[in-house]
Amino acid sequence: MSVHSPRPRVVTNGDVRLAVYEQGNPDGETLVLVHGWPDTHELWGHVIAHLEDRFRIVSYDTRGAGASSRPTAVSAYALPLLAGDLFAVIDAVSPDAPVHVLAHDWGAVETWEAVCEPGAGERIASYTSVSGPNLDHLGAWMRRRLAERRPAGPLAQAIASGYTVLFQIPVVGTLPFRLGLSRIWPTFLRFFDRMDPALVRPAPTLRADMITGLKRYRANIRPRLRHPRERRTDVPVQLIVDRRDLAVRPVGYEDTGRWVSNLRRRELPAGHWSPISHSADVARLTAEFVGDLRAETATDSADGASA
Repeated sequence: MSVHSPRPRVVTNGDVRLAVYEQGNPDGETLVLVHGWPDTHELWGHVIAHLEDRFRIVSYDTRGAGASSRPTAVSAYALPLLAGDLFAVIDAVSPDAPVHVLAHDWGAVETWEAVCEPGAGERIASYTSVSGPNLDHLGAWMRRRLAERRPAGPLAQAIASGYTVLFQIPVVGTLPFRLGLSRIWPTFLRFFDRMDPALVRPAPTLRADMITGLKRYRANIRPRLRHPRERRTDVPVQLIVDRRDLAVRPVGYEDTGRWVSNLRRRELPAGHWSPISHSADVARLTAEFVGDLRAETATDSADGASA
């Protein structure tokens, strides 16, 4: 885990208070980390240990998780509002320079929403996505595959995502978490993701985070898959594809290059929670991506100066 204690602060976005934590190299480029469900900022502890000497690292508890606000309405978890939280954090911690973003699971879904917004490149220099698709891209891909009578890929993803149907049913969807799944979470991840349960450090708010976080599924899954929007971005994007991911199948990224002008794809022999099980690899790929982009920018600047 990180050897330096994070410095906490609060960033507000309207009525929502976001618990934000800063650590690492204060002179390094800023890297913002966005966790998914049912995690908190603590998901990134193993990754941060590999990056804190190089980057100024900012992580935060997304709305509904950890020490951040927990709005009660399902509509408060719609993707535009979640993307607004990310932008609020970026504007607070790095008002004068764009940041790099690394995000996982629903954090990745939220960041996809942000990078496809107009002007996103002025605030986000690069985006590394782990196990969280753009829901509009996914919906458009499923529609294309079905129209071409090639249903195998969408069927595989639908089977993998079958649990999300349960999550969208009020009361019923919360039962596994009210009945104690949070108490055996490391053991569950051992069987689901083939990881060492000793690596898993559940947050004390895990049970509440599990239940509140289901509102993300209810607010966004059906609207975005049924009515996908055209969502494009010129922000450089790196996909870290976990080949053994049981929740987000790799085939679902087949069309991502249609929507992203600068796309890199890397694969890991990992399950869904690779930031825990393969933290060194996730950190290395993120740092390499940022370094390569910096080198490309320097080359372009040198070519322009010599022209």
